[in-house]
Amino acid sequence: MTQQYRIEKDSMGEVKVPADALYQAQTQRAVDNFAFSNHTMPNNFIQALAYVKQAAAATNADLGLLEGDIAGAIIDASQEIIEGKHLEHFPIDVYQTGSGTSSNMNANEVIATLASSQLGGTVSPNDHVNMGQSSNDVVPTAIQVSVALSIENQLLPALTHLSHVLEAKKSELAEVVKTGRTHLMDAMPITFAQELGGWQFQIEHAKHGIEHSLQSVKALAQGGTAVGTGINADPRFAAKFADSLAQTTKLNFTASDNFFFNLSSQDAIVALSGQLKTAAVAIMKIANDLRWMNSGPLAGLGEIELQALQPGSSIMPGKVNPVIPEAAAMAAAQVIGNDTTITVAGQSGNFQLNVMLPVIAHNVLESIELLANSSTALADKAISTFTVRQDNLDLALSKNPILVTALNPVIGYLKAADIAKKAYKEGLPILEVAEQETDLSREELARLLDPKKLTLGGIAD
Repeated sequence: MTQQYRIEKDSMGEVKVPADALYQAQTQRAVDNFAFSNHTMPNNFIQALAYVKQAAAATNADLGLLEGDIAGAIIDASQEIIEGKHLEHFPIDVYQTGSGTSSNMNANEVIATLASSQLGGTVSPNDHVNMGQSSNDVVPTAIQVSVALSIENQLLPALTHLSHVLEAKKSELAEVVKTGRTHLMDAMPITFAQELGGWQFQIEHAKHGIEHSLQSVKALAQGGTAVGTGINADPRFAAKFADSLAQTTKLNFTASDNFFFNLSSQDAIVALSGQLKTAAVAIMKIANDLRWMNSGPLAGLGEIELQALQPGSSIMPGKVNPVIPEAAAMAAAQVIGNDTTITVAGQSGNFQLNVMLPVIAHNVLESIELLANSSTALADKAISTFTVRQDNLDLALSKNPILVTALNPVIGYLKAADIAKKAYKEGLPILEVAEQETDLSREELARLLDPKKLTLGGIAD
C-alpha cells in the first residue's frame, strides 16, 4: 500500500511526515537520521516525558506564563500518553542524539498535535509544550521520573515478594538439615532455613541499597534548562514543578540543589545502577544454587526437585531442566552488562551536559524490568514450589566425612583428619570409623556428631 504523507516545516525547512502521524517535522528528521537498531525509547520513559510536560504546563499556568486553556489542553494530552495511549507515535531509536533532544521534541510535537486538536487552535511544540524547559533538563528529569516510578511500582514490590516467599520457605523447611558446601565440596551441615536465610538477607540488603540510592534520583534536574543556569525559566519554576509532579505521581520528588550536577553528570543513576547490579548478583547466586541443588536427578546433588514446567530436550525424552533459574541467571547477566554501559555512559558528561542520556535510560529501565520479573519468577515458579529429596539429604549427611570437624576439640585435628580420610576411602559413615578409631562410646559419638546439633555452631561439649 502507498503511504500517504503531509508536509511539515521546522527551522530547517520542509519534511514529509506520514499523514496519520501525531508527530511533526523534528521527529521525522530523527526517524530518518537514526536507524541504528530496532529499539525505541521505553514506554515508561515516554510516559515520564508526558508527566514532565504535564507538570510543566500546570506550573507555567500557575505562574501566569501560559494561558489556562492552552495549559489545560497540554495537561489533558499528556494524561492520554501517561495512560498508555498514542505510544506508537514515538518511533525514535534509542541510539540518537546524546541529549535526547529528538525524544523531547517527539513528546512536544505529539502533545502539541493532540492539544491543538482539543483546543481547536494552534499549540506550539516549542513555545507552549516546551515552555521554561530544555531537552537538557527534560531528558535527565524523565530518566529520574521513569526510574523512580518503575522502582517504586515494580522492583521494590517484586523484591519484597521474593523476600516473603523465602521467609515462608524457611519456616516450611526449618527442621531440615543438609550438607553444607564450600568450594562445591562437602562441609559442615546447615539447615535449609539457614541457607534460605542467607539468600533472603542478600535480597533485603540489595533492596535497602536501591532504596537508599533512589533518594538522590528523586532530586530533579528540571529547572536547569540549557546549561544549569535556568535561563528562560521562572526562578520559582523548579520548586513548583517538583511539587506538581509529586502530587500527580505520589512520589516525593524535589528540585535539585545543584542543576549543574544533574545536567553534566548522571552520577545518581550510575550509583543506582550499581545497586541494581548488586541485586542481579544476588539473584544469580540464588539461581545457580537452585540449579546445583536440583542437579541430577541421579548423577547430581539431587537435594531438591524444582517444579517441572516444560520438556527439557528435543531429543532426550523425559528430561526436565531448571528453566526458571536459568532464565533468571541470564537476566542477571544482562543487568550486569547494562551497568557497564551505564558506567561508560555516565562518564560522558562533557562540561555542562551528559551526551549519552538515551542509552542510560534504555539500560537502567531494562535492568529494573528484568530484576522485577526475575524476582517474581524465582519466587513463584522455583522457590515456593520446590520439594526436598530427604533420602538424598540423609544419605549425604550420614557419609559426610567433614562431620568429624566436631571432634576436633575432643581428639585433635590430626586424629580427626585420619578418621575423615578413612571414612571417605572406605565409604563408611563417620560414626562407625570414629567408634573404631577412638575411645569414645557410640552414644557419645552420636551426640557429638548429631547433624542438627552441629548446625547450631559453638564448641562440642
